[in-house]
Amino acid sequence: MTKFTYTAALVAGMTVAAPALAQDILVVVHGQANDPFWSVVKNGVDKAAEDTGANVEFRSPETFDMVQMSQLIDAAVNQEPDGLVVSIPDADALGPSIERAVQAGIPVISMNSGSDVSKELGALLHVGQDEFTAGREAGLKLAEMGGQVGICVNQEVGNVALDQRCEGFAEGFGGEVEVIPTRNDPAEVQSKVQAALESNPDVDTVMGLGASLVGEPAVAAVEAVGRTGEVNVATFDLSAGFLESVAEGNAAFAIDQQQFLQGYLPVVFLALNANYGLVPGGNVPSGPNLITQDKAAQVVELSAQGIR
Repeated sequence: MTKFTYTAALVAGMTVAAPALAQDILVVVHGQANDPFWSVVKNGVDKAAEDTGANVEFRSPETFDMVQMSQLIDAAVNQEPDGLVVSIPDADALGPSIERAVQAGIPVISMNSGSDVSKELGALLHVGQDEFTAGREAGLKLAEMGGQVGICVNQEVGNVALDQRCEGFAEGFGGEVEVIPTRNDPAEVQSKVQAALESNPDVDTVMGLGASLVGEPAVAAVEAVGRTGEVNVATFDLSAGFLESVAEGNAAFAIDQQQFLQGYLPVVFLALNANYGLVPGGNVPSGPNLITQDKAAQVVELSAQGIR
């Protein structure tokens, strides 16, 4: 399905056909517009489009809505692109649409969420981190820092990847863990974390699943109850504000899954596949990487630029 145009080049008296290649690649993800995490993913997608010359469209539902997302994938399949990038937060809801793309002969790469189901749905590979493993590593580190009673704050209930993060955290942490469900709203997150800290003074650890939406308001909640330095706050993903808290010693660490790469690499891989039949032979782990106090200051500027 790759489109080819040709220009003639005269080399040493011979006419040589030089291919100018263009690919149509569609990206369908579950991330919501108010989540800064996904703006970094899109920056990676845009940079890959620039570097490869591919025609790339980035699409997502207005809210965390699996019905709407499956419809977006179906619409993408109908356009017969040269490649499709998808996130898979709910395989039961999205699996049939992804399998329809594969059956139509469209190369699919999954990213961000769905590492555990990507292969069985027919995707070429997955770019991201294993969420359970990342959560477990975070839990082990927080237990090592003295944590015994923790809360895991889930801002996107229904996203299997976030459930896996909390489950991994609980296993690695080993102590008492309560999952606090909330919405994609920093004000609500701060209120619920503050309430949890006030109702149970034994809570000494807060595990967030997103830096801007959970990590930053969790730090504010700890400060509001006067327990800065007593409660360790860690989060998945990065934001300039949370990294500054880590650098200042007011938060423990952030887990970097390098979401810029999650946007960039699948587009590049699909462009290479369309042009030359080249594709990596397995999944590409983009994380996890723990950003602790000694590294945080170096990453703040890149986070503010929408790269980290």
